[in-house]
Parts: sequence; C-alpha cells; structure tokens
Amino acid sequence: MDDKTNNDKNQTEQPPAYETVTVDDQVNQNSSGTINLQPEEVAPDVVSPDISTPAISEPFLSNNGEPVVYEENKNKYFLIGGVVFFLILVFFVLFIFFRPKIPASQQKTVNLTYWGLWEDKEIFAPLISAYQTKNPNVKIDYQKKTITEYREKLIARSQNGQGPDIFRFHNTWVPQLKVNDESILSALPENIMSNEEYEKTFYPVIVKDLKINGRYYGLALEIDGLVLVINDGLFKKAGITSPPTSWTEDLIEVVNKLSVRDENKQLITAGIALGTTENIDHFSDIFGLLLVQNGGNLSKLDSPEAAQVLEVYRKFAEPPTNYWDEGMPNSTTAFIQEKVAMIIVPSWQILTIKAINPDIKIKVVPVPKGPQGKQISIANYWVEGVSKYSKNQIEAWKFLKFLTEKEQMTKLYEMQAKTRLFGEPYSRIDLGATLAQHEYLGAVITQANNFISLPIISKTQDNGLNDGIIAYLKDAINATIQGVAYTEALINAKKGVDQLFLRYKIQ
Repeated sequence: MDDKTNNDKNQTEQPPAYETVTVDDQVNQNSSGTINLQPEEVAPDVVSPDISTPAISEPFLSNNGEPVVYEENKNKYFLIGGVVFFLILVFFVLFIFFRPKIPASQQKTVNLTYWGLWEDKEIFAPLISAYQTKNPNVKIDYQKKTITEYREKLIARSQNGQGPDIFRFHNTWVPQLKVNDESILSALPENIMSNEEYEKTFYPVIVKDLKINGRYYGLALEIDGLVLVINDGLFKKAGITSPPTSWTEDLIEVVNKLSVRDENKQLITAGIALGTTENIDHFSDIFGLLLVQNGGNLSKLDSPEAAQVLEVYRKFAEPPTNYWDEGMPNSTTAFIQEKVAMIIVPSWQILTIKAINPDIKIKVVPVPKGPQGKQISIANYWVEGVSKYSKNQIEAWKFLKFLTEKEQMTKLYEMQAKTRLFGEPYSRIDLGATLAQHEYLGAVITQANNFISLPIISKTQDNGLNDGIIAYLKDAINATIQGVAYTEALINAKKGVDQLFLRYKIQ
C-alpha cells in the first residue's frame, strides 16, 4: 500500500490494457535421447548324442509310476526378505528421530535484508519473530525505505552487491527492474510454491502481472485499485439515495444534482472531480480506466476509442457544464473539505481522508461501469520480490511464502489495523470473503477479479515508465484546454509512449 499518509498527494503517474512484459531469463532445457538395446541372439540348442536314460529306482516313483519332483520351499525367502525390510525401516525411523541434532548455535546463520515501503518495522516484527522462532538460524533485518528514488537505488545497489535480499516493488515495475537488460528479480522456485498453487491462491491480475515465461517473479501481500468514494452527507442533502453505477446518464444526473454554484455561476460544491490534470489526484489512473472500459489501448492512443475517452474526460471541465474546473482545490483536499461529492481513488487514499477529517461520512463503491457494462477497474498494488543477486534466495522465498499463508496474512492485517483505520486488502482469494462487507474495502474485493494493470499509476515515483507516460498524457489533456483537437493531442502523446515502450521492451 502506497505511503498512504506521508507522501505528497499532488504527485501523479501511469497506460491501457497492459500486457505483462516478458523478461528473457528462462533457460530452455533439451531432453536426453534414449538408447535402445537389442537383445542378444541365442544360438539354437545343440543336440547331444543319444544317451540311454538310466532306470529310475523305486524310491523316486510315485504310486502311479510318475517321477516325484521335490520343489524348494520358497516361502522362507519371502519371510526372510520381509524381516530384513522391516529391520531396515525400523532403523531408518530410529535414525530420523534420534539422530544427533545440530544445535542452533552451530548451524550456519542466514542473514536476510528486507527493504519495505509504507510499513513501519513494528508492523512486521511479530511475523519476523514467529518465523525466526521456527527457523533460529535465519535472521531478518526489515528496513523501511522512502519512495523517493527508491527504484533507482534498488537497481544500483543490487548491481553493486549491496542491495537487499527481499524488496517491495510496484506491480507495474516488472519491466523496469533491470540491469543491462537483465531483471534483478529471481523466479519463485516451484518446490516452494507450484504454479498451480500460485494460480489458485492469488487474484487473476496478480497471476498475469508477475508471470514471465511460465515462472512467477513475486508474491503479493495485498491487492488494491480504483474505487468511487462518495460523501454520504452531500448525497443525502441532494436527495440522492444510491450512487451512480455507469458513466452515461446515471452519473451525469447525479453530478447535476450535487453541483452547487454561486450567483456568478462559480462552483461552490462539485459533483465529481474529473476533466483536468493539475488539481486531480490519480487523473492518469482514471484516464486509463476510461480507456480500457471503452476498448482502447495505450499502444493505440491514435485510435478513435482513445480520442473518445479524452473527450469524455475533458467534458466534465469544459463549458457549458463545467462540473469541475482548475479553480477548485486539489481533488483529495476538496473532498476532505467537502467541496466535491465524489472522487475516484485507490482505497489507501481513504486513510488520508479520514485521518484529516475523521467526522466525514463516506461510502465506498465500485467505479462506474463502461459502455459494455463490465465491472472493470485499474489495479494498484505492491509486491514482495527476491533479488537475483541474493546469496540466500531459497531462504528468502521461504520467508515470503510464510508471509502469504492465511494465518500470517491475517496477522499482518491485524497489525496494520492497530495503527490506522484498516489494513491492506488481502491478495489471497480465499480471504476475500472476510472483507466483502467491509465499509471501506468491500468495493476493492468486489472488483478484485476484474482488475487490469496499466503503467499509468500515480505516485509510484518510479521516474521511469509510469511517470513518463503520465507526463505525455498530462501534456495531451492540457493541450486540449488550449484548443488542440483531441485526436491531435493524443497523436503527439502516442509518439512519447511508443518511445517508452521501446525503451522498456514492452510489446
């Protein structure tokens, strides 16, 4: 979860139907050929000269005159074999249970450095302690880092051999975590978590984002994305009993009722914060949401679908309606001050809102549906990874696997909820039901199976893919404010986005 309370809320970031970037680091294996052995040819029996058969003496004849054949009793061999097997099994069991154990003080100590974001050391301390109790030779040093230049420092120090064993990264950073075109991420070993288990455990967007050439490159402890946050008091004051569920007449009708102007037609209270860039947190995320809902794609910003999305977005701040304008405060600040009734943000922004204005009455619902009526939203979550440069990759992955277990993930949420309004929404599908009715996180869980990732996410501060694309989108939207046509503005943006895709090898 982003630095949900401490980071500057005015920063923005991230593009459309985003395909997971492939990192070419998987080794192809060749199967061994087999050697077919031909059976030896057996020579025909040599016929011996005729030798007369001696007569069989009486003691060796049966009553009917047939020869008596004495077969060796084979049962005793089965009995002996069974006794031997039993003794070996007993010896093996006794060896396992009574073999000398190496004291913990004599075991090789494994030191793991863990770079985290957002969470203080006290949050992870109980989980680390529990793991170290079970694994006394493992020592874990959790370090909370700041987001400023975090990605660059992570890459540089990893390359120099001074980086962490475990680190947190954003779901859109996979193509950016590279040194000389080689990822610093290591692959999750299948003997720690199989692909089948992974795909049953986590939401589809996590599976898609972190899978490269059939392997997984991170374990998520949370899931989050865009939700619609409404001021329940302003809704009741306007006589509105239910939130909008679509971008068409449903939303426009609600916005009209919520908008309040003075005698000079200047906005006092806005229905929703949309249409500009400078004073809207997460404007790029919202643009990406509209884009994927309209069937558009970041790699095709010159398409009619993209131009239509830009027009829809801008109409909220254009005459004659002007449901929002550049004279309003920053969207999150305006919501806290109850000057706007609806904003679209990731759930962690609710922590900021309630921390500053604890008395504000809000409701959190899924974002409005697009023209096709599908409940789609944009993902925005953080992942734990293991460095390819770590000398203790197996132990690092074992610890992360421990954190993703139901008991530990539940404990982590409880620890987070002790210091703030709520913890991070669970990344495990089987824990979703526990938050489905949560007043702030229920909407996240409702949309979790339909999240889509795009590298246009605000406030990741990656100084790379997200920030670069956001800058091009910002220029395009601002150009239309100056009168540039929607199509022309996006053609220029596409040139910049294409360069970024080429740089990070995104197809």
